[in-house]
Amino acid sequence: MAAVFLVTLYEYSPLFYIALVSVCFLVTSALVLGWFGLGVPVILRNSEETESSTRVLKKRMRQVKNPFGLEIHNPAAASVTRGVTLTPDCLEDCVLTCYWGCNVQKLHEALQKHVYCFRIKTPQALEDALYNEYLYKQQHFIKKNDKAEKYCQLPEDAQVVDFGPVPRARYPLVALLTLADEEDREIYDIIAMVAVIHIPDESYRLSCRILYQYLLLAQGQYHDLKQLFMSADSPAPSSSDTFPGESSTDRGLLEKAGLAGDEPELQEENSKDCVVCQNGPVNWVLLPCRHTCLCDGCIKYFQQCPMCRQFVQESFPLCSKKEQDEDESTHV
Repeated sequence: MAAVFLVTLYEYSPLFYIALVSVCFLVTSALVLGWFGLGVPVILRNSEETESSTRVLKKRMRQVKNPFGLEIHNPAAASVTRGVTLTPDCLEDCVLTCYWGCNVQKLHEALQKHVYCFRIKTPQALEDALYNEYLYKQQHFIKKNDKAEKYCQLPEDAQVVDFGPVPRARYPLVALLTLADEEDREIYDIIAMVAVIHIPDESYRLSCRILYQYLLLAQGQYHDLKQLFMSADSPAPSSSDTFPGESSTDRGLLEKAGLAGDEPELQEENSKDCVVCQNGPVNWVLLPCRHTCLCDGCIKYFQQCPMCRQFVQESFPLCSKKEQDEDESTHV
């Protein structure tokens, strides 16, 4: 009797089809929601939930004060025979020690000794770790906030005109900055800075530049100081300021020496505003590409760097919101 009723309902009533489809939909929806939960259907999310799900990780940073600064004055005039002029800028009284022809392997072993054996707080500590594997040493005392130029040159009796072909066993020049006062070493986390400087000679004419900068901490770590790729207010140099082919030649020499990885490949716009909205000030550094190009409002919308399209693994702000508000109130 029931079977006859169902057959009759199937043949003559359209409500049966509607009820059957509704029951199948409800059963399927219940199974999907029970298995995956409410978070799966992305089309049901609002824009705020989507933004929060794609936000990149914020890297935890610890703010420290670096008492050392070092620049090369007129790098185009520097050479092994003519010497080089360095411009230190230190927050405290410091000692600048220059080591010509420093052994590459011994220098990196000294950095490891700073981590595991003893702290390199003075020039003597570095010389003990180097086992005196350098050709010549010069030393200058730097007064606090003194930006006077310091001239460094090999003596004529050294008779050194080049440091051999690449790869080299010696760095042309290693500059060490250390705090002169022992009490200052207890105040600052950064107790020394090692700068590896390339100086052109007869066999390797790449222009003078700082290849590496290492910050040595009192806790026994050292960090490779890397530049950030960000826009500048000053306009890009015109073609009349450089010789034709100079940049491509330097690039080729850097690639040959294995040092071309840190050079930016993109020409960024001459502005410190956000590259996306062109309104907010740039504040966020993207890692690992190190492009500094986004403001606080735009950082949450990007998982890829807008400059190089590399995926962003972490990011950190140059200054906190509180510091920005203080700067704005100061300007007002």
